[in-house]
Amino acid sequence: MNSVDAKRILETALICASQPVSVRDLRMLFNDMLGADSIKALLQELQQDWMQKGVELVCVASGWRFQSRPEMREYLDRLHPEKPPRYTRATLETLAIIAYRQPVTRGDIEDIRGVTVNSLIIKQLEDRGWVEVIGHRETVGRPALFATTRQFLDDLGLQSLNQLPMLDDTRAQAGVMQSLGALEEAPVVGELFETSLNEQGAPSGGTALSHE
Repeated sequence: MNSVDAKRILETALICASQPVSVRDLRMLFNDMLGADSIKALLQELQQDWMQKGVELVCVASGWRFQSRPEMREYLDRLHPEKPPRYTRATLETLAIIAYRQPVTRGDIEDIRGVTVNSLIIKQLEDRGWVEVIGHRETVGRPALFATTRQFLDDLGLQSLNQLPMLDDTRAQAGVMQSLGALEEAPVVGELFETSLNEQGAPSGGTALSHE
């Protein structure tokens, strides 16, 4: 099979997929006749092919997907003018603490925020697929340890936690997110969580393509 046909198959599969597709799964399209490196090279060529279009091919934590470019948001919103549900400041603060300090217990979150964590906030984040229990701390009561998920990274358009905005060294030495002031003084963090997450999984202002 030549590269033109292979790219055409990859392109079709990704456009029709409702979720990101991993390289391992994409190899199944070719009965494993193409190796992972070959698949990645073809995907990079596809990225270049779509450079001048309103849709882009991106790699996120779960795999590869097509999504609209951020500058298309203004026009796509005209098709769906209703506003998505917005998340409260308490919810975003809780999510930010989990993202930067994971794994953390509910008690850790309460110590940082200085207030009791409403159980509905944790449930909302779990239902959205952004947070999950990954174990229990070996201490009295064995409290659950919370961490973010691949879905969280996918919805922010990130491949790994290393791509989250870095807090400056001063705050890092004092402890990431040790007070609400740390969050308020980091506008890049606020922008990331309030724009991307409130867009219900439209990373960087884009909208993922699906076959629907």
